[in-house]
Amino acid sequence: MPGELKNSSQWESSRTVSGLTQLVEVRFKGNRKEYFSADDSSINVGMSVVVEVERGQDLGEVTATGSIAEKKCGTGCSGCSKGAKKAGGSVVREASTHETHLITELRKAEDDIRRKVMERVASHKLQMKVSDAEWQWDRKKLTIYFTAEKRVDFRALVRDLAALFRTRIELRQIGARDEARRLDGLGRCGRQYCCSTWLDELKPVSLTLAKDQRLSLNPSQISGGCGRLLCCLRYEHDFYVTNRRRFPKEGKTVTTPIGVERVEAIDIFRERVLLKSPDGTQRSLSLVELRSEVGSVATKTGEAHPPSGLVTFDDGGVILSDEKAADVVVPTRRKRPRRRGRGRRNKPDDKKDNDPETED
Repeated sequence: MPGELKNSSQWESSRTVSGLTQLVEVRFKGNRKEYFSADDSSINVGMSVVVEVERGQDLGEVTATGSIAEKKCGTGCSGCSKGAKKAGGSVVREASTHETHLITELRKAEDDIRRKVMERVASHKLQMKVSDAEWQWDRKKLTIYFTAEKRVDFRALVRDLAALFRTRIELRQIGARDEARRLDGLGRCGRQYCCSTWLDELKPVSLTLAKDQRLSLNPSQISGGCGRLLCCLRYEHDFYVTNRRRFPKEGKTVTTPIGVERVEAIDIFRERVLLKSPDGTQRSLSLVELRSEVGSVATKTGEAHPPSGLVTFDDGGVILSDEKAADVVVPTRRKRPRRRGRGRRNKPDDKKDNDPETED
C-alpha cells in the first residue's frame, strides 16, 4: 500500500503548511457524534478521518466543519458548552482505504459480539436488555449499550466480558429514545425515524402537546417505535396554540344578537365556530361573522371595546383588537387572596370571657 502511505504523508505535510485550526463534527456508529479540532482547512464533509479519543483512536465520518460545526456544537452538543473547551480531541489524519475497510469488518463482527454479551447477561441473571455493541477503531475499547428499568449491578459481568474479549469494557445505559436513535427504523408515517436522520436534540414530549392539538389520547396512536410519545407532536404545537387564541374557548358563552350562546366546538383550519343557544338550537358561522356580531352587541350595550371592527378572544373571553392586541391592557377584577396561617381574631368581649383570670 505505498499509494496510501504517500497520500497520508501528503495530507500531514499540507496540514503542517496550512497551520489553520477549525472545529469539525465527526459521526460514528449509531448517530453518535463528537467534535474535534483539525489543523487543516482541507477537511471536507463526507471525509473519513482518524481522531484522538480518551484512550486511543477512533474512525468516523466528517458531517460538519467550520462555522456550521461551531453552531451545532453550541446548540445541540451535550458534551461541551460555549466558553469551554469545545473539542475533546483532534483529527489525526485522513483515513486510508485499508483503515475504512477495517472499520467495516469490525461493524460486521459486532452482531456476533452482541449475541455473546446477551448470553453472559442471561447467565448472570441480570434484568437488562442489550441494545448494541460498538468497537473502537483500534480495538482498545468495546462499548455495550443496554436499557434497564432499574439500576443494575453489572460489576461481575464487566469482569467476565473483559476476560472474554481481552479489552477494556464499557457498559452504558441508555433510554428508550436513545435506543431507537441508535438502531434506526421506520415510523408510523412510513419514513425513517427523525431522531436517526435530522433531529439532533431529543426534547421532552408531554401529553399536553396531544391535548392542545385535540389528538386521540390512545397510546397506540400517538406513540413511536420506542414506545414513547411521538417526537413530531412538537412540530405543529406552536401553530395550534397561536391560532386558538383567536377563538373563544370551548364551553365559554358569548353574547350575540340572538342572545347568550355557548361555544360547542371550533375549527381553526376552516375558521368556523359552532354555537348552541339555550333552547338547543345550533348554528355554525365563520370567525369573522362571530367577531362582527359580538362587536355589534358590545356597541349597542356601550361596553368598552377597541374601535376596530375586528375582535378576538383571549382565555377569559375579553374582547381584544386584532391590531396591536399585544399593546391593549384589559383590567380584570380579581378576588383578593385569602390570608392563610392566621386564626380568627377574637373580639374584646370574647377575650374577656375566655380569660382565666376573669372567671368566677
